[in-house]
Amino acid sequence: GGTFKSKESPWTRESTKMAVAPPSYCFVAFPPRAKDGLVVFGKNSARPRDEVQEVMYFSAADHEPESKVECTYISIDQVPRTHAIVISRPAWLWGAEMGANEHGVCIANEAINAREPAAETEALLGMDLVRLGLERGTTAKEALDVIVALLEEHGQGGNYYEDADSCHSFQSAYLIVDREEAWVLETVGKYWAAEQITEGVKCICNQLSLTTKIDAEHPELRSYAQSQGWWTGEDEFNFSQVFSLADDHLDCCAGKDSLEKKEESITVQTMIDILRDKASGVCIDSESFLTTASVVSVLPQNRSSPCIHYFTGTPDPSRSIFKPFIFVDDVKLVPKAQSPCFGDNDPAKKEPRFLEKPDRRHELYKAHEWARAVIESDQEQGRKLRKTMLELEKQGLEAMEEILTSSDPLDPTEVGDLFYDCVDTEIKFFK
Repeated sequence: GGTFKSKESPWTRESTKMAVAPPSYCFVAFPPRAKDGLVVFGKNSARPRDEVQEVMYFSAADHEPESKVECTYISIDQVPRTHAIVISRPAWLWGAEMGANEHGVCIANEAINAREPAAETEALLGMDLVRLGLERGTTAKEALDVIVALLEEHGQGGNYYEDADSCHSFQSAYLIVDREEAWVLETVGKYWAAEQITEGVKCICNQLSLTTKIDAEHPELRSYAQSQGWWTGEDEFNFSQVFSLADDHLDCCAGKDSLEKKEESITVQTMIDILRDKASGVCIDSESFLTTASVVSVLPQNRSSPCIHYFTGTPDPSRSIFKPFIFVDDVKLVPKAQSPCFGDNDPAKKEPRFLEKPDRRHELYKAHEWARAVIESDQEQGRKLRKTMLELEKQGLEAMEEILTSSDPLDPTEVGDLFYDCVDTEIKFFK
């Protein structure tokens, strides 16, 4: 290895004109591959190492006619009613990396580099579209329709990072899941293609993956590809071949293999184990990127059972606790997993943006930082700490297993402060 090392040499930047998309992974498994009539969804969010993610709950709400919603960079028309959502998001922006709504719809997105560079102009971020899809869609397909309509109207673009030095912008891919089906949606500018999935397992990462099986698409997708000289119109239309960068045909294999190799049926625990796996590359811990938050959701195909969503709210799932959340009418908010709010003074909101980086760490994040330091510095104490963390997590998983297998209806008062209590216990334990 050479001795020359630079975080980012200017010429590589100029020549590619493109930031590296962080290798996040999202997964879905359907019965019979997934256990007991459950659909299992999971995502690791790889982001800049020092970025903080918060877990936020927003209740359903009615909105005045003509009202606007302020997204990360632009305002758009609000809809008459938004659904209750729970999301994990980089604390400086409006949208979400991943999340779920009260109707059992889950969405995660991936930053993608494509043949066409993403617009740096401020528009909707891929992450804004995740949240808008959750707020407005009662099924996976409805959420997809919401996202593509908004793309058509407002476009995507703007800085993906809280970074004043350079603008990193990306195209987006989405995994949109409900109790019945999933859609993989991949976008380039306002153009898009989507594939429907109702069985087996699927993994998407930060490369285009759709090939010739396309179940819905932008009406001008193919003519656009032809007008750019990327497709002759003669051979079969292969979306990722047409729209990927020449050297980007790597199969997103790490994640796919981890799931497909599982002989036994896939459970919440299987999904958590996959997200924790550093050897496979699914759990990112590199010089510039880290898995800054993770989620696993269980969507029972039997509608009398509730959907359960497990969030870490902290970096590195192999050293984090997955904590359950269930939608009920009276969810207790969890300020300890929320970053401080800087209002209109937030450097991410004022233009020029990002002139300074405020400290966005929330209480859970700070407590967890201590735990990570212990695990790194003291082998013996670290081992004990991890053991207790897994013990805490296991209690949560077992309690949820009981809810799923019980024939009694769910008692809303019992789960309204579920996530709150888990975060509280975790912080107390770290102190």
